[in-house]
Amino acid sequence: MSIISQGVTWLSDNNALIIEYLMHIVAAIAILIIGFIIAGFIASTLEKILTKRKVDKTISSFLASLSKYALVAIVIIAALSRIGVQTASFVAVIGAAGLAIGLALQGSLSNFAAGVLIVGFRPFKAGDYVEMAGTAGTVQNVQILTTILTTPDNKEVIVPNSAVFNGHITNYSRHSKRRLDLIIGVSYQSNLADVKQVIQTVLDQESRILTSEPITIGVLELADSSINFAVRPWVQTADYWPVRFALLEAIKNALDEAGIEIPFPQMDVHLDRADQ
Repeated sequence: MSIISQGVTWLSDNNALIIEYLMHIVAAIAILIIGFIIAGFIASTLEKILTKRKVDKTISSFLASLSKYALVAIVIIAALSRIGVQTASFVAVIGAAGLAIGLALQGSLSNFAAGVLIVGFRPFKAGDYVEMAGTAGTVQNVQILTTILTTPDNKEVIVPNSAVFNGHITNYSRHSKRRLDLIIGVSYQSNLADVKQVIQTVLDQESRILTSEPITIGVLELADSSINFAVRPWVQTADYWPVRFALLEAIKNALDEAGIEIPFPQMDVHLDRADQ
């Protein structure tokens, strides 16, 4: 009997078994496709529900991502079970391999743990302007392994969660008001009382300065070429940069109108001519 005839005979004898196995494969593929679609739908729906309930975006996006990956893992196990893989032993193998994988991926696991801690302790929320891990920007969301920031010049920065949680975090948006710290230098020939009056007049004309908070105008330092004044008004956090820019320009113009010099570093060189 030829090899071809033997193959035809084997196919005819095992026709039902082959069809059944192919059906299992098709069913497993269908489980994967439908399962992935359902996982994505459930994750997006969960995020929308949490957002509608006014849950912070960092928490909603983190929980949505976590639920999606958990559902995907369940779908994969279900698909493997459909084609005859013993899922109990498969899960045991995953558990055994998990230790080795965990040792190899300590950084990723620490990022995941840090993400859970960030969501739990909430040192910042989506929309806050923060400085962390050497980067400053607006928080977009906290994912399972990373935190996404957008810089003021519209660059996206992806920071590992472990670097965020293990370092210093400066949240500029946490409080509703901030203090402006300006340093204004004038010449030593200036009358200090006149300088303070000019600066006070400029501050009084700026409506965005909070009158409920104390304003400091005082001599900060007797520097090498100038007397430096510390000017410290309080403003709403959202007005910080606009008021800062406006005050620096207004103070410069007011000092010029009052005839008060703003010095700049300079050096006097004296040449002595020696008689030959």
